[in-house]
Amino acid sequence: MTIKTQVSPSPSAASSTKRDSLLASRLKQYRLHKYMFLMLAPVLLYYGIFHYGPIYGVMMAFQDFKLLKGLSGSEWVGLDNFKQLFSGMYFLPVLKNTLIINFYKLLFGFPAPILLALMLNEVMKPMFKKVVQTISYLPHFLSWVVLSGLLIEILSPSRGPINYIITSLGYKPVFFMASVDWFRTILVTSEIWKHVGFQTIIYLAAIAGINPEQYEAADVDGISRLRKMWYITLPSIAPVIVIMLILSSGSIINDDFEQVFNMLNAKVMSVGDVISTYTYSEGIAKMNYSYAAAVGLFKNVVALVLVLSANAIARRFSDDTIL
Repeated sequence: MTIKTQVSPSPSAASSTKRDSLLASRLKQYRLHKYMFLMLAPVLLYYGIFHYGPIYGVMMAFQDFKLLKGLSGSEWVGLDNFKQLFSGMYFLPVLKNTLIINFYKLLFGFPAPILLALMLNEVMKPMFKKVVQTISYLPHFLSWVVLSGLLIEILSPSRGPINYIITSLGYKPVFFMASVDWFRTILVTSEIWKHVGFQTIIYLAAIAGINPEQYEAADVDGISRLRKMWYITLPSIAPVIVIMLILSSGSIINDDFEQVFNMLNAKVMSVGDVISTYTYSEGIAKMNYSYAAAVGLFKNVVALVLVLSANAIARRFSDDTIL
């Protein structure tokens, strides 16, 4: 009698077969959606040329870069630029300003579009809702050059409406844009004013995807609108909130150069000079390219660490992460 034995494939062979099957499935999906990927090509080219291509220039941070010699001919100095960065008397105050301003922006600016989206979702009249949305979106499409000019005029001590009200009440006018006590507040509030409407779109889209049967069941049970917001709306959009918070965590070190540069003046340098304006001053105005590159590299590395740390923390409490 002959006994036939069935030999099972080895784990490595099974794993290889699974990988080949998965690769074939992905290639099939790529072929089916080839025109969609063709539409994506300009975006990939943009990021490749303007975001990944310049990474080659990072080596400037480790050189004594000379414009005429270029990257290949400049002297290699190792970590000297970074030693100068942390031993200098200017960088640490700039870093402190950056962290304070961006922390306030994250603290007050992150929940602002969520609150606005929740309030707009409760508006029953569509026309009023559209008007509010349009008005709140408009500042996002204006440059900081325009908005800074508006703010300077509104807060002007001689002709601004704010100071007109202050003087009408019998008080002295306040030069807000030159006040170390007010400048950071102006940066934070103007940042929220510019972006809150546009950022609301993300949360309104998430709210629109909630199953309406949940609200219908809540209506049957007689639950108030505030409790529906707390127990249905917020938990349903929580994954989007977590992802947006992770992405926003890197902004603690990444400031808005255009905003600060257009509002900054000599009176408020001690509280308003941030990393991007400091880099501009060192790299463009003083032509200290290597040192400016070291500052930029340090900022980007810290931003990456913050995003990865926030993602790791979120993963411990939820499955809604970006990695």
